[in-house]
Amino acid sequence: MCSPEDGTPAGRIVGAMILPIPRRSLGASGLEAGAVGLGCMGMTWAYDVDDRDEARSIAVMHRAIELGVTLFDTADMYGPFTNEELVGRALHGRRDEVVLATKVGLVVEDPATYAMRRDGTPEHVREGIDASLRRLQTDHVDLYQLHRVDENTPLEETWAAMADVVRAGKARAIGLSEVTVDELDLAHAIHPVASVQSELSLWTRDRLEDVLPWCREHDAAFIPYSPLGRGYLTGTVTAASLDDRDFRARNPRFTREALTANLAIVERVREVAQRVEATPAQVALAWVLARDERVLPIPGTRRVERVEENAAAANLVLSPQDLADLDAAPPPVGARY
Repeated sequence: MCSPEDGTPAGRIVGAMILPIPRRSLGASGLEAGAVGLGCMGMTWAYDVDDRDEARSIAVMHRAIELGVTLFDTADMYGPFTNEELVGRALHGRRDEVVLATKVGLVVEDPATYAMRRDGTPEHVREGIDASLRRLQTDHVDLYQLHRVDENTPLEETWAAMADVVRAGKARAIGLSEVTVDELDLAHAIHPVASVQSELSLWTRDRLEDVLPWCREHDAAFIPYSPLGRGYLTGTVTAASLDDRDFRARNPRFTREALTANLAIVERVREVAQRVEATPAQVALAWVLARDERVLPIPGTRRVERVEENAAAANLVLSPQDLADLDAAPPPVGARY
């Protein structure tokens, strides 16, 4: 599929240049960012423990800004805390060039085993935003998100505390992650929900039937995390490539048997990628982007060449036949967690 402007294959990097990426609105929040964002988690947390490099990650973030990849997503529990600190250092002097999003509501109890608990108490929200702002070296975030609903704290109390964060000028808007429609309705009645963050990719599609329609109806952004299936849809992840310290090694979809069974999905992505002269990652992202104009995926990476590849996906327009072929990919083997 070619760019309508110059006939260049839309997923391609043209020399050292990449076609300007379109921008998308984050709904009624008034925020706007590049159609493809950047998930920063893997730079310090969860993936490939031996492949982390601060200078390289900062270079990735700076290159992302140059490309128009301006929605940066982090969280206090990534590290814990080290991810926000890294993002804060990277954005020193460049804070106004990005839409900065962070999250609260999960507390890491054991980094080695990824054991964590939920904390949605108003006290934790109030303390969390101040600590996040210190680490991020800023006086406000653009989007403050509840990482998970705390089953021991009424959502009304948590959301009211997050609304207070907006009123205090410490966040421009607030959002929720991994929630039900009923929870969204409850929160929205108290304070507008600017965004919903949930997993969405060719092998995780359940949110298409309930949460994405809710976002359409309420002018909220939908921010898919893991749009590349935690890297699997790129065709580069195997059981042998994961060690015990990698978060994915604990996920049912990343057992050796499940990875082998799920190759059928990867092959379908590869087939379409070859047809449109793009990479599998670009095709997987283009499929996510095609779900709705309010969708802004946040693929993560620690490589400049990968952020360039992902940014180029924003200009890859898949045909109805391409999309139908991808839609017909088999469901995944294995639960998400």
